[in-house]
Amino acid sequence: MKSFARGSIARIREQVGEKRVILGLSGGVDSSVAAVLIHKAIGRNLTGIFVDNGLLRKDEAAKLKVTLTRQLDLNIRFVSARTRFLKALKGVIDPEKKRKIIGRIFMEVFESEAGKIKDARFLAQGTLYPDVIESVSAFGGPTSVIKSHHNVGGLPSRMKLKLVEPLRYLFKDEVRKLGKALGLPDELVWRQPFPGPGLAIRVIGDITAKRLNVLREVDDLLIEEIKKAGYYKKLWQSFAVLLPIKSVGVMGDARTYDDIVAIRAVTSRDAMTADWAKLPHNFLARVSNRIINEVKGVNRVVYDISSKPPSTIEWE
Repeated sequence: MKSFARGSIARIREQVGEKRVILGLSGGVDSSVAAVLIHKAIGRNLTGIFVDNGLLRKDEAAKLKVTLTRQLDLNIRFVSARTRFLKALKGVIDPEKKRKIIGRIFMEVFESEAGKIKDARFLAQGTLYPDVIESVSAFGGPTSVIKSHHNVGGLPSRMKLKLVEPLRYLFKDEVRKLGKALGLPDELVWRQPFPGPGLAIRVIGDITAKRLNVLREVDDLLIEEIKKAGYYKKLWQSFAVLLPIKSVGVMGDARTYDDIVAIRAVTSRDAMTADWAKLPHNFLARVSNRIINEVKGVNRVVYDISSKPPSTIEWE
């Protein structure tokens, strides 16, 4: 991977020259590796932009602001656009429409911020090969669109900035190896994947501030327990999904009619295939009890035992 890194740095220098590059920085391993790679190629001509779309996990924007400014020697601009995203997504149920809306608004916000940066000519992204495969036919073949990724299918056809995607034909395990070769800290290299559309595709159905907050609390509790039990690095991905249905329950002597959440945990090498994780029953019982007792508005927890294929890792 060190030789790949050297070659990529040379190619980026050749492609970009002395022009300025804007990077969509999410704080995940993909965008972080892309950031360090491009930074090594062009230095301070790279500016990172972090867009808070209101669809992030609990306290994620604040935590990432600290991590990114401490770990990466970059100029990073943090832009809050929560209201704009949530307003546009109000009442939208279809997941493909959600992805398209998020991609469109992200680019509008991004290009607006990029316009404040003098001589910006390129947009850098941490797009990976699985994103391309699932979104478009990569080489003009018959591959069908499984689901649009906001950094592939959501980009406008007449975007003002040219694309720089140094990871476009890499898989996640290769990106992690590259990150280690570049000297990124383990907390970034081993961070589990988080979708570009964020919690918008984990809140099934209508997206509201209330439903997002419920899912944030569930997700935070789940990840806490997974890390405590030592499963975080062993799992490819682990997360919660808020379902669009309610169920009857009993709390004390009272009847409840509250939300259902599904827990999803998978093992994988490259995200092209994945197996549902055989987590111990006592662990799942502990997580379920904590969620129901500690997160107001949830009275039932289910565990997803579907593998990829035929199911995808994310529900939407």
